[in-house]
Amino acid sequence: MSLLLDRLDSRIERALTADRLLRLRTPRMLVLGFTAVHVAFLAALLPAMLTGKVLGDLPLYRTWAELGFSTGIWQGIDVQWVYPIGALWPIALAGIGGPYLYQFLWFLMTVALNAAAVCALTDFGRRISGYRAAWWWLGLSFVLSPVGLLRLEGLTAPTVIVGLVLLARHPIAATVLLTVATWIKVWPAAVMLAVVAASRHRATVVVTGASVTAGIVASVWMLGGLRYLTGFVTMQSDRALQLEAPVTTPWVWLAALGHPGSHIYENYAIATREVTGPGADAAASVMTPLMFAAIAAIFLLMLLAHHRRADPAQLLLIGALALVSAFVVFNKVGSPQYMLWIAPIVAVGVARGWRAWRTPGYVVMGIAVLTTLIFPVLYLPLIDGDPFALVLLTLRNTLLVALLAWSVTTLVRLARRPIPSRELANRRLGSLQPT
Repeated sequence: MSLLLDRLDSRIERALTADRLLRLRTPRMLVLGFTAVHVAFLAALLPAMLTGKVLGDLPLYRTWAELGFSTGIWQGIDVQWVYPIGALWPIALAGIGGPYLYQFLWFLMTVALNAAAVCALTDFGRRISGYRAAWWWLGLSFVLSPVGLLRLEGLTAPTVIVGLVLLARHPIAATVLLTVATWIKVWPAAVMLAVVAASRHRATVVVTGASVTAGIVASVWMLGGLRYLTGFVTMQSDRALQLEAPVTTPWVWLAALGHPGSHIYENYAIATREVTGPGADAAASVMTPLMFAAIAAIFLLMLLAHHRRADPAQLLLIGALALVSAFVVFNKVGSPQYMLWIAPIVAVGVARGWRAWRTPGYVVMGIAVLTTLIFPVLYLPLIDGDPFALVLLTLRNTLLVALLAWSVTTLVRLARRPIPSRELANRRLGSLQPT
């Protein structure tokens, strides 16, 4: 694998002359690249903006915002909701200009947060090692733009990048960002768990996160919505196997091959495609416990690696990647935007060192390409059981499992790392001292 990646790196470097490589590592070229990518996004969304339309999940978001502003009935406060309560903030903010401007204001929020992520990765152009990560993030954002521009993940993913970069020097600000992101979409909780296990600022992180959470809970209580605060947990746990989830892949093949009792159907209540077949209900019922068991095992591995004095920054990122990958692989829900859960961690890892992170860097970019081919390009053929679409889905899900395996294997190596002899001697000496 290492030899293959060396050859791939050398081919890429030969394709780019030394002069071009140097140009890519200048603030001017990065600003031009960022502008070009987001102008392309604007051009794609402009017809919808000019006609007051919204795309992707935004029609639902806009409906919720309009309902709240016009009737005072807010999701998660007055009725049970599928999202954590913090998701109301961006959904309502995009609606302050009225329904006509909703797509435009959502786009502006995405641009602002992507700019913050690029600035964080490169330290406003001062960190040379961050340029490759910034270009990687821009490329991935372009590939996943059909979901990144039109989902809450397009806002939480760059927020997590900023939070992870700030953690070493500004742990309080970083924890506030990560906690707020968790209350918008649940997945950053896995990153927070990694921070608690590996960061030197563990106490600060726990106290700050608990304080922010207490403030959110108190606000919801004062608004009268405390009974719905955890509704998103029960609404997710009742779901069946979703079409694109890695665990669902065998049942998708059974449905495509016409196996009796196996078929793909639409869940109209939540507007998604699900799969049923022999054993599907049992699999759906055990996936959530399995996911939590995997997360607990990874957390224990991180604690062991921390005890073995693994490098905290490396342990944090590898552990976060393992936790978030487990969150995706063992999840019975498998929406395409879930790939944006993994990408922020890899972007920060690439900024820390390309050679150590090139394997997930290449794998996640491949996952992103396959994800966009599956949705929206080949989604309708996939529903109809098209073999080519099924092969792409199977390959994408296999890569997700491989990514989890890589991160866990790396974590195991960190956990098995012998304690340095000098430190071990100091520990033994300390144990002999009288108390």
